[in-house]
Amino acid sequence: MNIPALIAITALGTAGCVKQAGLTDEPPVAVPHRAHPTEASMQTITSTDGTRIAYFRSGRGRPLVLVHGTTSDHTRWAPVLPALEERFTVYAVDRRGRGSSTDADGPYDLEREFDDIAIVIDEVARSTGGLVDVLGHSYGGLCVLGAAQRTANIRKIVLYEPPVALGGTMSSAGAGAEMRQVEALEALLTRGDNEAVLVMFFEDVVHMPPSEVQKLRSLPNWRDRVAAAPTIPRELRAPDTYVMPIEAVAAINRPTLLLVGTESPDFLVRVTRQLHDVMTPSTIVSLLGQAHVAMNTAPELFAAEVLRFLDD
Repeated sequence: MNIPALIAITALGTAGCVKQAGLTDEPPVAVPHRAHPTEASMQTITSTDGTRIAYFRSGRGRPLVLVHGTTSDHTRWAPVLPALEERFTVYAVDRRGRGSSTDADGPYDLEREFDDIAIVIDEVARSTGGLVDVLGHSYGGLCVLGAAQRTANIRKIVLYEPPVALGGTMSSAGAGAEMRQVEALEALLTRGDNEAVLVMFFEDVVHMPPSEVQKLRSLPNWRDRVAAAPTIPRELRAPDTYVMPIEAVAAINRPTLLLVGTESPDFLVRVTRQLHDVMTPSTIVSLLGQAHVAMNTAPELFAAEVLRFLDD
């Protein structure tokens, strides 16, 4: 299968390099393909505040924990799961408040999400007897960054456009959701229109092209996204008040792949480059022609870049 591969490597100091994923004569990474993913078995673990976190185990090989972003659950990885399962034992998390995981009573606390992912990583490391690779998308990438400051059981990290402004808040960096947008989403939730919340989030906050929104609508897990819509406002507010210290991220010191779409919003590109400047060693790969959901719009390209990095 002819999979798009890297076309250029440009050195950027000691932090790593920037690459672009697109068509090239360079030999591609072979991405295994199966018509159907393997059957996943659900496991659960109790987090620091008593919340039950579910994760789904499938595949065979080195351990790889997958952490989804806002609006979704573990099923969001379906387009790339067969390729990943060929090389890894995959542990796909349902973050708190959706899917088979429970939620905490009381005010939302982003740091508890960091605890959740760190506890899953530690349990996977304990059960497999080795270090764990971790892949986080969007808000899930933010959770992975926080978790990586809580555990030493990580081998490599893949981050795809996490919403974090190091040393400040997303709003102070001019990148957060506007308060009027959050309030409009909450008003729609009050009326019980979860689907309208989901569409507004993708179109007005993430600036996702209509074609990509339509692609998501066509997938089997759209109903699960609609069910998770009540978690959207809290995940927009949290990055606007949370400050992740630069020195804490610099201290993670794990090989890191930073994925970013060439068509993604400017603030996500800026965040990715800021992480690249801080995280050592790190590499940026730009996904040619993609925005925020390349797992759906270019699953073979996405899987090829993840496998290239983790297999290296």
